[in-house]
Amino acid sequence: MDMSTIAIVGRPNVGKSTLFNRLIGSRKAIVDDKPGVTRDRIYGIFEWRGKEYTLIDTGGFVPDSEDVFEKAIQEQAEYAVDESDAVLLVVDGSSGVHPVDNELANVIRKKSKKVIVVVNKIDDEKHEGNVAQFSELGIDRLVGISAELGRNIGDMLDEVARIASTKRHENKLGDVPKLAIVGRPNTGKSSLTNLLLGSSRSIVTDIPGTTRDSIDSLVIFGGRKILVIDTAGLKKRSKIKESVEFFSILRTFQAVERSNATVVLFDALVGVEKQDLQIVEYALENGKPTVIGVNKWDLIDKKEITTREYESMIRSRLRIYDHVPIVFVSVLKNQRVNKLIETSLETLEVAHTKIKTSELNKYLLPLFEKTPPFSKSGREIKIKYVTQVDGQLPTFVFFTNLPHEIPPSYRRFIENKVREKYGFSGIPLKLVFKQK
Repeated sequence: MDMSTIAIVGRPNVGKSTLFNRLIGSRKAIVDDKPGVTRDRIYGIFEWRGKEYTLIDTGGFVPDSEDVFEKAIQEQAEYAVDESDAVLLVVDGSSGVHPVDNELANVIRKKSKKVIVVVNKIDDEKHEGNVAQFSELGIDRLVGISAELGRNIGDMLDEVARIASTKRHENKLGDVPKLAIVGRPNTGKSSLTNLLLGSSRSIVTDIPGTTRDSIDSLVIFGGRKILVIDTAGLKKRSKIKESVEFFSILRTFQAVERSNATVVLFDALVGVEKQDLQIVEYALENGKPTVIGVNKWDLIDKKEITTREYESMIRSRLRIYDHVPIVFVSVLKNQRVNKLIETSLETLEVAHTKIKTSELNKYLLPLFEKTPPFSKSGREIKIKYVTQVDGQLPTFVFFTNLPHEIPPSYRRFIENKVREKYGFSGIPLKLVFKQK
């Protein structure tokens, strides 16, 4: 079952990002020491009435130059609409209908997409009269909301649920692992994909991806089938820098979401940049076993910096994600590429490791007694029992007298101790605390 994709489009400053953050913000708390900048996120997941939806935000990638300003808005809106099952056209209820609103409505109409006109900044009932004027856009569904205050968000989401039914697709590939190769532009994604498709490894077939312009390739690696999700070779072209960045990031997030495991390529010559960390964060936060490949290592002067020093630098930047395996490669010279892919497949296998309940309790309970969690209320927190339950990720359930008072720092302490003993490098862990 695949999630329906909802695109948020609209001209600048109508509240697109405020709406986006309200919808996905309730799903996941922001942890301060994450290395990525979650506020820059344009792709996320929200849940409504038991169903999950993918959300695309077209805000935040607008050039300063006035001569390409409207073109950039239209390009990004068109791309997001193409990728979506339904569209939220956000307009400003406090300023009336704008010519760009009409242009965007025409774009959506030509593509025959289901659409809701979301009239934002309707902060109270006395402003409800402002909604009707947007009927001139020629779209039947109109909902007045306040993204900032949360007013009528539930009514809007009920409309979304009515027009965007969850899709079902038959999985013809069975248990074939899906590997996304992602990274910033020019890190070597295309070269790595081509290397995997070439040499002695035979291409079984090309399978059109669920995104409109990607090709997924089923290859044989070490006698095993792998579906490689390729984000290189972006067919959508633009002369506007901000649009190219938008297309690139959106494609990356889509590939990660569709994968079972992710290889994130870094450029050794450039070093670690914010977007590198964002991609790693996004993959792990979305439950994907992740491996970092530092490409172009053959071009680094080893007298200037050693592998160990470079790895230490990366791990210091990864912070709470410093458990991710790092493999130094040269795709051009085919050095350690096998090791990179083997490590990624190993993370998938290790993700299904099951630890005996007796062993978990023998190891963890003495640690909890020696270093108990701190409670803000001053009450004593006791963790009495732990067990691993079935799940797509390693999932550990802790039974305690005060489950809601376990601080984030102590959750990380537990996670670190589990990793110290049992590994799980590059694999997200799920910790659940229940009342005992």
